[in-house]
Amino acid sequence: MASAKKAVVTVLGFDRKGIIAQVSHVLFERDINILDISQTILDGYFNMVMVVDLSTPTCTFDVLQKDLNDLGKALGLQIRIQKNEIFEAMHQV
Repeated sequence: MASAKKAVVTVLGFDRKGIIAQVSHVLFERDINILDISQTILDGYFNMVMVVDLSTPTCTFDVLQKDLNDLGKALGLQIRIQKNEIFEAMHQV
């Protein structure tokens, strides 16, 4: 794969069944591959971080951001997506 356009998706909220499946489904439907994933549950709080490949999405970044935000509202979670460039810029001096 050529240099991938990456983004970081974070999910935070009370644990419940199906969170990973539902977030993954939104990404799958938009042809976005999950490159890396980490999740943990601490005292009933669900926390997940995903690195995703934005090289070939079937929607704009703004639409994806809205779709994830809408899913978060429906599930009572905070779901955010940020382009990788933000993280790279923060670490350059």
